[in-house]
Amino acid sequence: MKIHEYQAKQILSRYGVTVPRGQVIQNRDEARAVAADLGGGTVVVKAQIHAGGRGKGGGVKLAHNPEEAEKRAGEILGMTLVTHQTGPEGRLVKRVLIEEGLEVTRELYLGLVMDRGTGQPVFMASTEGGMEIEVVAAEHPEKILKEFIDPAVGFQAFQARKIAFGLGLDSARVNDAVKFLSNLYRAFEATDASLAEINPFVVTKDGRLLALDAKMNFDDNALFRHQDIRELRDFDEEDPLEVKATNFGLNYIRLDGSVGCMVNGAGLAMATMDIIQYAGGRPANFLDVGGGANETQVKHGFEIILSDPNVRAVFINIFGGIMRCDIVANGVVAAAKSLGFKTPVVVRLEGTNVELGQKILRESGLNFTVAANMKDGAEKVVALARN
Repeated sequence: MKIHEYQAKQILSRYGVTVPRGQVIQNRDEARAVAADLGGGTVVVKAQIHAGGRGKGGGVKLAHNPEEAEKRAGEILGMTLVTHQTGPEGRLVKRVLIEEGLEVTRELYLGLVMDRGTGQPVFMASTEGGMEIEVVAAEHPEKILKEFIDPAVGFQAFQARKIAFGLGLDSARVNDAVKFLSNLYRAFEATDASLAEINPFVVTKDGRLLALDAKMNFDDNALFRHQDIRELRDFDEEDPLEVKATNFGLNYIRLDGSVGCMVNGAGLAMATMDIIQYAGGRPANFLDVGGGANETQVKHGFEIILSDPNVRAVFINIFGGIMRCDIVANGVVAAAKSLGFKTPVVVRLEGTNVELGQKILRESGLNFTVAANMKDGAEKVVALARN
């Protein structure tokens, strides 16, 4: 689950991570008072959406007085902000964060993620603050410092000092940096975060260390432990189809292809998307209905796939183990009859009750293509999508 920058900063500040003073607003008329409360001088007006690159898209602007802050807030609120992470459709800005302006002398990078290779959290740091870490990794990999953290031991002070010195912080700032880094890890661990990123992590003219920007993502499987974080979810920032799928207990991610996919099991779903690519097509989604899905879930999954206007053909690829093939077939037939769609559907069934499932499809009176195997199904669905 993703949250907004201002929400991430509220969480981090609870764990002792220093952040700039600021306040989020949803109405331009509030901007003047907030800027005045921050001292009446320079403030930064920042669009709050779940995407990076806001500054390049015109979603971050300086204001030198309260009157200008109100003007800038009015320019950003209600705009459709397009960045490299939003796609061409952009995101509607419904709130902005107004923060105190700071005199910054250095911009650095800090990030905490789970390293899949080692199964441990890894602390990343770089002197190239303000840049996307992917760009730094591609162009200057030697400038990324990494400290792997044993979860049984935790983040140690010597590791924090190693990062601080590696970033070139002067001796007067090292103790402050150790505290900052330790608090950041504490927040990451305590909230079951999957990502905690400070970019940029800044040194101000008066020697303070602050999180000028902050991003946090959380492990969905751990949210039952964090009701306060669950309540921060902003459904307006998520794809409506993905939200709908979550409500039905389905794992759905929308992509940009034309072949809809409904599969049971994440591994088979990934293989299905691969074989569609291999056949010359592009998957429109990842949809895992799960090993124990019932007829109703299959029907809802089908409805969600067909709600995407880019879908020109659907590939249903099911291995019937826990979930029987006849249940899948009944769900697909029920969905097809209720929706009355004309989108071609290719179905590959294998496993428990496969003959019965295929019989249900063939005798449904609907336009289903039954595939002999995955390769056959992928080739047929890609051809249908092209036509």
